[in-house]
Amino acid sequence: MAPGIPQNYDGFRVYGGSSAYRRDVLGEGFSKGTAVVTGASSGVGACYAEQLAERGFDVILVARNRARMNALASRLTDKTHRSFEVMQADLASTDDLERIERLLSTDSSITMLVNNAGIGAAVGSFEPDSYQVSQSIAVNLAALTRLTLAASAAFASRRRGTIIQVASLTAVKWDFQSGIFGAIAAYVLAYSRSLHQELSDQGVRLQVVLPEPKYRRFSEVAKQVASPGRRSHARSVKQLVRTALNGLDKGEFVSMASTRHRNALPDACAGFDA
Repeated sequence: MAPGIPQNYDGFRVYGGSSAYRRDVLGEGFSKGTAVVTGASSGVGACYAEQLAERGFDVILVARNRARMNALASRLTDKTHRSFEVMQADLASTDDLERIERLLSTDSSITMLVNNAGIGAAVGSFEPDSYQVSQSIAVNLAALTRLTLAASAAFASRRRGTIIQVASLTAVKWDFQSGIFGAIAAYVLAYSRSLHQELSDQGVRLQVVLPEPKYRRFSEVAKQVASPGRRSHARSVKQLVRTALNGLDKGEFVSMASTRHRNALPDACAGFDA
């Protein structure tokens, strides 16, 4: 733990340094602002939190599992010396979703939103589990849309900000297990493409990340096939996020885990890499 960084497990700001610490130790202008990462307790979201902190962002972790977020925030504060906040929230809950919307609308330090939270619903169109389907729509579609709207309005007003939508390769490469999950992923891609056009001249960057379903932690809920070996899987997830962030640096609108799937991109996505 770097000197001068307070710990307060009960408050909203759970880990991290004061603004004075960031000025004196890290230097004025070092921070790239604050990134809000949903679904941040593990998997892809945790990797985004780590790599964004290494790039100079403070991070607000949003997820349902507070214990995992606390452990992650403690480890990453020691490693990166960035400021971490923990917000326990279930994005299927209207009250919790509104709290995150207000945060995005009012906190001018926020410069990035990573919409990573998701609930798997790999059920066939004629085999509905109504509760699972409604939860998936609430989180993967409705919450993502509402948080994107809140962030895009705030970022456009300041002419600065980045939105990353983590969807799935099933948006463009359908299989028989995709079901409603694949349909929602296709919506995320189409919606983001439209928004990308609207925001391109307002200083707001937007990227859609389309990993294979096996890289999404919630695919376990949907009973998808997991990649063999925990360590190799963790390395793959880290590489996925690294590839996506490098693509963001280059202005890519769509990023995938590997180039072998690039021919799956529809013509509608052509011309949006810049």
